[in-house]
This record gives sequence, structure tokens and C-alpha cells, in this order.
Amino acid sequence: MNMMSTDHAALALATLTHGGPASRWRTEAMRSHSTARLIHITKGQGRITVAGLTNGYGPNNLIYIPPHTMYGIEVGPTVFGQILSLPDATGWPDAPFHLRLLDVVPQKELVSLIEAIERELQPNGDHRAALCHFGLLAIFVERQLANRNPTTIDARRNTAAAKLVAQYTTLIAQDFRSDRGVASFAAALGVTPTHLARSCRQTCGRSALSLLNDRIHYEACTLLRDTTIPVQDIAKRLGFSSPAYFTRSFQEKSGQAPTDFRRKGAAPARA
Repeated sequence: MNMMSTDHAALALATLTHGGPASRWRTEAMRSHSTARLIHITKGQGRITVAGLTNGYGPNNLIYIPPHTMYGIEVGPTVFGQILSLPDATGWPDAPFHLRLLDVVPQKELVSLIEAIERELQPNGDHRAALCHFGLLAIFVERQLANRNPTTIDARRNTAAAKLVAQYTTLIAQDFRSDRGVASFAAALGVTPTHLARSCRQTCGRSALSLLNDRIHYEACTLLRDTTIPVQDIAKRLGFSSPAYFTRSFQEKSGQAPTDFRRKGAAPARA
């Protein structure tokens, strides 16, 4: 498994910390990216849902999110970590993984590798060096996966329910901007809405509708806070039949109207 290929120009490292109640949607709401993410938890504990499967996490955990994979993470006041954006996941696993590093030696090695990447991504660093350190990180991950303790592997991901919900979240990530409901997604998966709902409850404790609405809500929040796109255009982009329906739906989810949510946030950055 060759995991060293990436575009160094887009390699990015961000801090993962608690942002307060007003910013919970930034981490907890279901989202997906066109590029992969590698989450390193150094402090605190909480829960993370990846492809519809919820697990606890703690210090010295390394979680891989493949491209277009839905996830959301609870970030409490004591949690600290980093999120590494991987612009090219060629050679990386197709499925998510959750490494729980139990020994001190690999724990320290991982911290050292990420600190080296962070240092070289600074304005006075060298992106070529960052790419080299990323290559070493890829080798580190490959070795940890090959030698991982079987007791740390979550067998639930191989259950029928988890596989079904993972397929469902993949469809959501692809098509959440349409006006499709749960019944339409269930039909595409060859199951009844009731069976899909039961499976979602089993794997993440949430309803199928909740997962769908959460993904839509995250996109709405992002467009409202980070762009200047008019509310009526956001409603249309997300598949709502009217701006009024979008406003009601957003208010039910967030407790405030879209315009109020936008006004309370940072100044919009792009159109």
C-alpha cells in the first residue's frame, strides 16, 4: 500500500478545539469533503460518527476519513487535536479507520511527525519538507495498520446494518442537494424506510432523517457564514421548494432565522 502520493501545495493542518455552543455545527454536524481528512486527538474524549457508525475517541487516537465520507465529531471543552487535509488519497485505504495507539513509542512518533509537518507548513517553512514528512507519516500509518492490536478493531463496521448505513451516508454525500427524502434513498438501497431507520438507530443512535437533515444543515450554515450568496439562492441550491420553506427548516434546526445566523457570524468571505 503506497500512501505517499499527495499534492503538497494543498496539504493543510488545522487545530481541533472546542469553539463554544455557537460553533458546534462546525464540528458536530454531518459533513463530507472532496478530500480526505486525518484526525489526531491529543487530549480529551468524545464521540465521532463516521459513515453512520458512532464510536468513542480519546487521546492518541488517529482517525482517517476518506474523501466524500460523511462524519461529525463531538468536541468538548477539554478536547484538543489536529486535522490534516490530504488533497490526494491515492494509495490510502478506501474505508475509514480508527487507530488507538496504546504504546508510548508510536504515540511519540506520531506527535513528532505531525509537529514536523506543522513546522514546514508555516510561512517560513518548506512545502517540499512538509511533503517528505507526510510521506513518513504515511509509512507510519501503514505500519500501524499492519500491526494493530485486533482488540482495537471495531467489528461492528462489518455488520449488515453498518454496511447499509455506510451506503446510505454515501448517497447522502452525493445527492443531499436534491429534494430526495429518506424513502427515495431507501428505495435506491433496496430496503424499506423502516429497515433503514432501524439500522441507523442501531449504528449511530440517530434516525435516517436526522442524518440527512444534518448534512443539509451543515451545508446551509457553511454557505450562510462563509459566503455572500443570497438566502433564496442557498435555498434553491439545497433543493428547497421555496425560500420560506428553507427558512422554517433552518429555524427549526438552529433556533434562528438564516439571516440572523449570518448576521451573528463572521463577515462573509466569498460569493
